[in-house]
Amino acid sequence: MTLKQLNIAVGIIRNPNHEIFITQRDASSHMAGFWEFPGGKIESGETPAQALIRELQEEVGIDARDPVMIRTLEHRFPDRVVNLHFFMVETWSGEPYGKEGQPKRWVAQTALKEEDFPPANAEVVIALINEAI
Repeated sequence: MTLKQLNIAVGIIRNPNHEIFITQRDASSHMAGFWEFPGGKIESGETPAQALIRELQEEVGIDARDPVMIRTLEHRFPDRVVNLHFFMVETWSGEPYGKEGQPKRWVAQTALKEEDFPPANAEVVIALINEAI
């Protein structure tokens, strides 16, 4: 059986106070109820950075400028393989909000909790908590 492969662009939106903007996954989605860094699927013909900029506009209503790729990780689920392209976003216009009605919040970087996020995000969450990013 061939596993479904997904390429995802992920934005870690960090303000000058080192707070991270996170949203909660919809009850009908894969990994429902977990908190996440906003982002989404990379469409055919898009670079990860282009996908991130588009997804952040669609999902949280900001225009990201100069996102910086910080890490790419592969995570295997029983039914899929996900390639995550993590970007640090520290410059944007607009105020991020749950454009699709999803709960959202700002959390101090060092107060993030690994268990609040999908397992595929663990390495990045731990690095953020330890201020290694």
